[in-house]
Amino acid sequence: MAAELVPSIFFIGVTVVLIFMFYWRYRAKQDIQATIQQALAQGTELTPELLARLGEPVTKGETYMRRGVVWLAAGIGIAVFGVILGEEDAVRPMLAVGCFPGIIGVANLLLWKITGNKD
Repeated sequence: MAAELVPSIFFIGVTVVLIFMFYWRYRAKQDIQATIQQALAQGTELTPELLARLGEPVTKGETYMRRGVVWLAAGIGIAVFGVILGEEDAVRPMLAVGCFPGIIGVANLLLWKITGNKD
């Protein structure tokens, strides 16, 4: 019975995280709309540049570095867990699984380097 609960709990957890992620994105868009409406009600002039900046996501060069370090650390952590586990049947699969977040981390660090490390 416990073996059947593990995949169920995993998928429920992923679903909850996705629901919160979409909800927070929805709330951010609502806040932008409320800000625009409030500015218009006060008679503030809104330039096209300001409106364009309000809608675009903030991507700073530092974000790529932070994401890269986190993903790389997750990959290394999974790989080290496999090695510490010590079972021959677990080491290779854990190293393989650790490669995926590790490669994503390296890609983010490359993006950080390519974008010129500027905010």
